[in-house]
Amino acid sequence: MRDDTTLGPWIRRFLLEHLVHERNFARNTQRSYRDTLALLVPFLGGDAHTPVDRLMILDVTADRVRQFLRYIEETRRCATATRNQRLAALHALARFVGERSPEHLEWAGQIRSIPFKKCGQTPVTYLEKSEMDALLASPDQDTSQGRRDHAILLFLYNTGARADEAAQITVADLQLGHVPGSGYAAVKIRGKGNKVRHCPLWPQTATELNALVAGRTDTARVFLNRRGQPVTRFGIHALVERHIHKVRTHMPSLTAKRVSPHSIRHTTATHLLRAGVDINTIRAWLGHVSLTTTNIYAEVDLEMKARALALCQVVEAGPSKRWREDKGLMAFLHAL
Repeated sequence: MRDDTTLGPWIRRFLLEHLVHERNFARNTQRSYRDTLALLVPFLGGDAHTPVDRLMILDVTADRVRQFLRYIEETRRCATATRNQRLAALHALARFVGERSPEHLEWAGQIRSIPFKKCGQTPVTYLEKSEMDALLASPDQDTSQGRRDHAILLFLYNTGARADEAAQITVADLQLGHVPGSGYAAVKIRGKGNKVRHCPLWPQTATELNALVAGRTDTARVFLNRRGQPVTRFGIHALVERHIHKVRTHMPSLTAKRVSPHSIRHTTATHLLRAGVDINTIRAWLGHVSLTTTNIYAEVDLEMKARALALCQVVEAGPSKRWREDKGLMAFLHAL
């Protein structure tokens, strides 16, 4: 007989059945929900003085969840956005339990009634063209590692791919010859929710990738680390941070910017927008589901705002003439 009162079996079903088989969430989303519960369970066990494998569903009270959220913010010093992300996972768990166990409907309602905390929108960080050029020039292309680093940075800028998306690219995903019916190379990118999009590649990007994958099988990853193993998203983060640190020594404008692979994604979108690419094309380029997400780039780009302001700038008129000084008018009147 299935136990519907113990927390552990519900967590297992939620993570393995619901997230994977029913919702088919992206792997990173699954990890995020798992990490939330991995933080919550020991917290509840300590608060209730109960071994974690004996925790009951009703031990997850609304008050304890609120205490857990305060712990996230105050003790772990996480941002409000992270606190809300953890709460979203708990809302999903409560909904999952409530839909399958009517006796826990009241409990599920109490958990789901805990509100998200309002937080300000984090400003989007992007690089100006000169800063991006300096970052691309940072790797030493006389070495194999430098050539690989340059290829990764160029690929991120060309495609606007997320770090995890770039790490998952295989040789079979590349079309480095001309795509049939077109004059460019392209890459197939698998984004969030396993949604696939195709992105054109610059000739320089295609040339560097072609040299990078020479002799590899179709199933091999494109980007490898120094040990010949597939690079991870954390490896790509470390690569970007390493070269940004190097560039900062001679480009002070980067000192105040916290740059990550996602900043390069923002840079791609901003530069496309400045080049006159319409916002819907940029949405498809980045793999956004909603155009609302893409619209943030129109909000943050000061250069485009300044150009728009110049178009409607008020031109100050010169001093107006007194009517007595208007000889044309006086001559007209005397001629009547």
